Amino acid sequence: MPTAAPLRHAPAPILPLPYVLVADDDAASRRFLGEGLRALGAQVHECADGQVALAQATIETFDLLLLDCRMPGAGARDVLAALRADAQARSADALAVATSAELSPEDRRQLLAAGFSQVLLKPCELDALRPLMALARSSGRHAPLLDDAAGLASSGDATTMRALRSLLREELAALLQELDRFCTEPPRLVERLHRLRSACGFCGAPALSAQAAHLQRQVEADGSVAEGALERFRRALIATLAVLNR
Repeated sequence: MPTAAPLRHAPAPILPLPYVLVADDDAASRRFLGEGLRALGAQVHECADGQVALAQATIETFDLLLLDCRMPGAGARDVLAALRADAQARSADALAVATSAELSPEDRRQLLAAGFSQVLLKPCELDALRPLMALARSSGRHAPLLDDAAGLASSGDATTMRALRSLLREELAALLQELDRFCTEPPRLVERLHRLRSACGFCGAPALSAQAAHLQRQVEADGSVAEGALERFRRALIATLAVLNR
């Protein structure tokens, strides 16, 4: 009997390197953060001034912003607030991490409330940068709203995928109406996001899945819902629902 031909697997797609902006007026900190992130697989742009950081994030699309709390020109909160207020900025919805050499619990609470995903205390070790790389890769900025190939691989055939996406459309419409209520009960929101990620996986909705995962991790870490993470999730939800309604 002839020997069966071996299965041939498609090569894994080459994903773009996460693009990170490191803004810090301290040269030693800037070099450590920049070189550390490059060693972990990021593409990094460095600058030493808050206004320069804002200008760069306005014209370039970053996956992650590392912003020092005290910089000439503008501190981390000023830079992020200006970006979030500028709908035309290329990095208006980029994930952001505040960095500081001094950090009280109240400082951390205020930074998270201002829209930062995490706060990094300096000095730090290389291992402290690994979660930042995971954050950059989870940004969803390179992920499509709908991925038919992924949906077909999960559901098995086009008919099943269409049926699952119809159910997802109904689920997202209901969730959009209920989202603010869920935010008053963080444990219920975490449970709801976990179930949504499963549905997104079966339907091939990677951008929404990435934002759901990010919001879930933020709520689990802080016990409350940060406005920045919530709004990025809400935008992904609305955009995915719009595509499903076509």
